[in-house]
This record gives sequence, C-alpha cells and structure tokens, in this order.
Amino acid sequence: MELQLGDVQTTALIPLAVKASETLRSAPRIRDDKAVEIIKHLNIDTKQYDKFMSHEGVIARTIMLDRQLKGIIKKHPDTVIVNIGAGFDNRFSRVDNGKLLWFDLDLPDAIAARRKAFKERERVTMIAGNALEKAWCDVVNEKLGERESKPVFIAEGLFMYLTLEQIKTLLENLKECFPKGGILIAEQNNKMMVKNEKYHDTVKSTKAHFVSGTDSAQEIADLTDGIRLIEEHSFNEEMKKYSIRAKLFALLLPNMNDRWATFEWG
Repeated sequence: MELQLGDVQTTALIPLAVKASETLRSAPRIRDDKAVEIIKHLNIDTKQYDKFMSHEGVIARTIMLDRQLKGIIKKHPDTVIVNIGAGFDNRFSRVDNGKLLWFDLDLPDAIAARRKAFKERERVTMIAGNALEKAWCDVVNEKLGERESKPVFIAEGLFMYLTLEQIKTLLENLKECFPKGGILIAEQNNKMMVKNEKYHDTVKSTKAHFVSGTDSAQEIADLTDGIRLIEEHSFNEEMKKYSIRAKLFALLLPNMNDRWATFEWG
C-alpha cells in the first residue's frame, strides 16, 4: 500500500501505530486487527509514532469514546454517527449493533488511502470531502431517512489542527445542515500544548502543527449561538488507571492532557 497524505493527514499514522502495537500485546486494552493489518502492509518503522505518552493517550481516548458511543447506541439503536477526520479509524467494528448508520469523512487523499485499506461495508459510507464545507452534509441527510435519534458527530484528533474560526465554521455548518439537532463529541487540545508542540512525543515527528487550543470547551461552545457544552473529561481520568507514570502526569500536569467534550444543539 502506497500512501500519499498531507501533513495533517499523516498524523493518522499515530493512532494507527498505537492501536496496532496495543493489539499485539499479551493483554490488550483495545483490539484493532485492521490496524495491525495496515501497519504490516505499509511496512514502515512505527517507533516515531508510538511513544509512551501518545500510546497511553490514544488508548485512553479510544476506551473513553468507545464507552460513550456504546452508551448512546444502547439508548438509541438506530443512531447515525459521522466520524469527521476518520483517517484509518476502525471504531465502527467495535461499536456496531447491526442497526446504526456510520459515515467516515475525511479529505480526498485520506479517503483514497482509506479505500485501499477498508472494503465497502453495509451501513458504512466513506465520504471524500472538506469538513468545513457543506457538500458532505447532503450525503448524510440523504440516508438519515426517518431515523428519530439525533445524529452524532465525532471529531478525534481534529480540532487542534483547526483555527477557532474554522471550528466556528464547522459548528455553523452542523447547525445549518442538521437543524433538528445533533451531538458533537470532540477532542480538545490545550493552549499550553500549542505553545510547546515541539515537545510532543509523536506529532513532532510529523510536519503537522497545532494551531488552536482551549482551557475549557466552553470556549468552543461560545463560538456560536445554540451550541451547548454538556460535559468534558480529561484523558487523565482513564490514563491514570494503568501506570504510575500516568498517575504522576495527571497529578503534576492536570491540565496538559487532551479532553473529550460533548456538545449539543437543537
């Protein structure tokens, strides 16, 4: 498999490498056999993408989001989920209940690479498009049909590569395209990490740059009327369960880790 990815899209190799190496451990906390398969086919050295803190962060955010989505799906079995900036994510396989609709949205080069790795699957649609434009919304709305539950949008590893103005554009588009309401679960970076990105253990090995961060996800909700912050949880909550090093990190630098924030409108 040959990859031709832009600078930001290349960061998709970080969670891919982490999930692959975690899956191969004797007692994996998450399993992603597709990640193992892709890494094997790429035949690349993943050491630069799989450092301790990034590894633990990716595993924590994966466990936390999987848990949250499974809770939503249990309450609303016909949930529609849009994975914005999907990269090589294989979350559908872990949370599918046989009824939900799933959309993987990413830029054309990322989707072209994804199509080489993933076969077409029933109830899963890959969309090549810009999340900051509205064209992709039509694809989702065409398939929403009579489903009553609010669509759920997830943005993992995305907001830190967008300016606040771009995030505002995304929020405005979501409100306009899905006026009946929706839920957005988005990973939040912090302002300190933006200033110190050269110290990030894996992103520093790519050409990508953090361009925005928040001290509180309320700053995101305040970007546009009608967006409500429901909850926000640091990755530390999960990470500290597994190692002394992560416990110390949570204790000494409680605000340095990323967070999951849930927003709602409608």
